[in-house]
Amino acid sequence: MTTRLTVAQALVRFLSAQYTERDGVRQRLIGATWGIFGHGNVAGLGQALVEYADVMPYHQGRNEQSMVHAAVGYARQANRLSTHAVTTSIGPGATNLVTGAALATVNHLPVLLLPGDIFATRPADPVLQQLEVPYAGDISVNDCLRPVSRYFDRVTRPEALIPAALQAMRVLTDPVETGAVTLALPQDVQAEAYDWPEEFFAERTWAVRRPGADPTELAEAVTAIRTAQRPLVVAGGGVHHSRAEEALAEFASATGIPVASTQAGKGSLRHDHPQDIGGIGHTGTATSDELARTADLVIGVGTRYTDFTTASGTLFQRPDVRFLNLNIAPYDGHKLAGTPLVADARSGLMELTEALQMHGHRVTDAYVAEYTEDKDAWEHRVDACFEALEPDVRPSQPQVIGALDAIVDESDVIINAAGSLPGDLHKLWRARSADQYHLEYGYSCMGYEIPAAIGVKLAAPERNVWALVGDGTYLMMPTEIVTAVQEGIAIKVLLIQNHGYASIGGLSESVGGERFGTAYRFQADDGTYTGTPLPVDLAANAASLGMRVLRAKTVRDLRAALAEARAAGTPTCVYVETETADTVSGAPEAQAWWDVPVAETATRPSAVKAREEYDRHVSTRRRHL
Repeated sequence: MTTRLTVAQALVRFLSAQYTERDGVRQRLIGATWGIFGHGNVAGLGQALVEYADVMPYHQGRNEQSMVHAAVGYARQANRLSTHAVTTSIGPGATNLVTGAALATVNHLPVLLLPGDIFATRPADPVLQQLEVPYAGDISVNDCLRPVSRYFDRVTRPEALIPAALQAMRVLTDPVETGAVTLALPQDVQAEAYDWPEEFFAERTWAVRRPGADPTELAEAVTAIRTAQRPLVVAGGGVHHSRAEEALAEFASATGIPVASTQAGKGSLRHDHPQDIGGIGHTGTATSDELARTADLVIGVGTRYTDFTTASGTLFQRPDVRFLNLNIAPYDGHKLAGTPLVADARSGLMELTEALQMHGHRVTDAYVAEYTEDKDAWEHRVDACFEALEPDVRPSQPQVIGALDAIVDESDVIINAAGSLPGDLHKLWRARSADQYHLEYGYSCMGYEIPAAIGVKLAAPERNVWALVGDGTYLMMPTEIVTAVQEGIAIKVLLIQNHGYASIGGLSESVGGERFGTAYRFQADDGTYTGTPLPVDLAANAASLGMRVLRAKTVRDLRAALAEARAAGTPTCVYVETETADTVSGAPEAQAWWDVPVAETATRPSAVKAREEYDRHVSTRRRHL
């Protein structure tokens, strides 16, 4: 039997029948579709979403990039087992997807992109918003999405949708390959009818696998751990994707091996777990980074080993250090010339724990006492950063974090991506649950926080969801506040004003750039932006978009405003200006280096001095071979 539908109608109906299953739990793969309509999709997917509104929920976005961020936030909160689709028109609507697609793919988070495309039949050439390419007639701006997509197809015939849609689902549900998936849909093909086989619309359940370890690799991993004197676990985002937090806690408790975390992996253990020693790398704790420098075995679990984690190749200093990499992706399992243990994080950790318990393996009491004492000392430093001796003064950024830390419980989710906040949060935040700490630091995309908070709240409506944003990030993409207000999505926005790109200002100063072009100030006579701060009222802007805004001038005000916002049942913003405009944060300085090349020749003293410091750090870098 067949059913005659347009391509767009068939796609929407197909998507509504796709499910995932892992550990016996089944859920819908495409939970909803975001869309902004133009001539490239209004008559196709726009009409189809009206036709099937009863089976495919729709969300109205204000910016195409932010719609992808919302979908990604939803997918991460749903443990990659469910996501959203995003449809746009052709032209700028489609190219606005590129940044969001890159973010999704870098972070291995599934999202389905459905941009409109130029006519497949080319009745008029060029059409509105078409980019003409003289050397090729089959290229459109949608091809910009190829390098940032894990799967890309252009559906130029109705019947081609069948294999394309099935391949798209395969990639979205593959824990190794997942990321942005793009199906480019020419506007004429979207509206074209075809006789579809009924089997295409049957419910399909895509099993999300948990592969176990190869016996030989497992034996090698057990030997490596048993012969190590100072092992250290580096927990990455793969721990969360696998829901391996309990397995990691059991492994750490059984062996006594300390666990440091990347930005994506923070929260893999609760902050008060005896083996949790906090963030690692350039934005890590002193405890983690000192252990990393003396570790003889680094056990990476679900991590990509980015330069922030490895301190640009300078962190793991012990001459005989080795790496053991438990990762579902072979590509990451072989990094740093490590011994690969290619498996699902939860499956692999459970197998390791069982094998090591058979041997009664545990690190020495002296090693446990060492990192326990160091962890306690770091916690005292955190307490000092959070403490406000003068409650009636303007807070520092760590005191803002401390005020939030004091009112949340394990049900709250905090979201951040860029600026000086990621570093402060990685060092200072005390994660109370596996999914409380939601940092997008694979792409560190300004503007991610507010739309991602909407996505998280849609996935977990019972949770308090906080978007932590600085003024620079807020100005990039506040538009989805309107969406939150329109749909009654009660996100909380903590808006911190420090009059510029404070984190880059601090970095600029450290590399000889003298904070040039990083402050939001009027231009001075010498051409630099060092005049008085701009008279920008971001709180008024948020209010103008329909959000309730609570202004806090002091630490005392901030505590009261945060508590009021947390209890609110409508979208609410807490606005606070931090202590100084030129100080990045006031948190403990970086405990490890990060490579940002400095000018090799310069006449200004700041750059000359910065280069000398840069050369000193570069000399400590090593390649692990």
